[in-house]
Amino acid sequence: MQVKIVLSGLAGVVLLLAAACSRATPAGQAPIPPVVVLTQVEQQDVPISAEWIGTLDGMVNAAIRAQVTGYLLRQEYTEGSFVRKGQLLFEIDPRPFHAALSQAQGQLAQAKGQLAQAKAQLLQSEAQLAKSEADQIRTQRDSDRYVSLADAQAVTQQDIDNAVQNNVSAKALVKAAAAQVETSKAQIQAAGAAVEAATAAVETAAVNLGFTRLTAPINGIAGLAQMQVGNLVGASNGPVTTVSTLDPIKVYFTVSEQEYLGFARSPDGGSPEAAMRRLQLELILADGTIYPRKGKFFFANREVDPKTGAIQLAGLFPNPGNVLRPGQFGRVRAVVRIQKGALLVPQRAVIQMQGGYQVAVVDGANRVSLRSVKPGARYGAQWIIEDGLKPNEKVVVEGTDKVRSGIQVSPKGT
Repeated sequence: MQVKIVLSGLAGVVLLLAAACSRATPAGQAPIPPVVVLTQVEQQDVPISAEWIGTLDGMVNAAIRAQVTGYLLRQEYTEGSFVRKGQLLFEIDPRPFHAALSQAQGQLAQAKGQLAQAKAQLLQSEAQLAKSEADQIRTQRDSDRYVSLADAQAVTQQDIDNAVQNNVSAKALVKAAAAQVETSKAQIQAAGAAVEAATAAVETAAVNLGFTRLTAPINGIAGLAQMQVGNLVGASNGPVTTVSTLDPIKVYFTVSEQEYLGFARSPDGGSPEAAMRRLQLELILADGTIYPRKGKFFFANREVDPKTGAIQLAGLFPNPGNVLRPGQFGRVRAVVRIQKGALLVPQRAVIQMQGGYQVAVVDGANRVSLRSVKPGARYGAQWIIEDGLKPNEKVVVEGTDKVRSGIQVSPKGT
């Protein structure tokens, strides 16, 4: 009994379906063409853009290091704040360096005193030399006079011998006085060298005392303190903090050698640098938003990496308010060339098949042909078709799932 009921129900469903089909498509009548939306293949000059992964860095990153060894006495800045050139960031305990400076100043004063003493000794020696020379001149005259009188037997031989001996003694005194002068001059040179050494020691001590104040060498944002108050720091330690200039901010990105050669060629025969400086850079941030200020090309690295075949470039972006920070990632975009007479279709008109792409082209009789195409770069919501289409042909943009080659469609739109 239940089997009969089920069979009866199935028979009824079959009859209803047959009736519906007879009403939808009467016998001998062609199927209704599917409604599709068409658009015309556009041809225009299109700017071609390229994108690269970029890393942000400060225009100048000044690592603040201790130049002398000592204990950090205090920190005088707020981490992450803007600091000005010359502003005190840290101070190392200056007491040992004050003592070293005082000691060096004392040694300098002592050296200067020795120099003054040596100069006074030189004056005394020169005076003694002048007296000795004068005495020698007198004894020389006496000796000459006695010798001339000896012929006339006006003086005794003893007088002559005494005069000659006095002259010899006077000459010896002159030599001794001259030697003392040279000794005094040597002492002055030694004392002068000691003064110079002591002066250098004072300057070194003063410089070391100045190094106890770690100041900002540039205007910029000061980073985290890598050392804490009370820590022993020195020249062998790493930086205690870093100050970065962020306006403008630098963005590094890497391009292939082929890309570099492409947009480095100047159409007017100018230098590659001039051609690249005409590029206008956009920065797409990590959240997908476009940074509102445009950037410009800054420099290209000196070499292409032989391992990757790529070259590193850098761009500069204005950064008022220091919104962008070193270490951020983004995408750098730039128009690298203009493609003349590019054929454009909406991206939704391109059907991606396994191993290729197709477009549904509709002719004047509203008949569809599925045509293989070669898509190129994307331009906004459109796709540049490199091969497979002609200008002003009409393609399906809505309803591509309803069409196949050879069927007729009911077009909507142009």
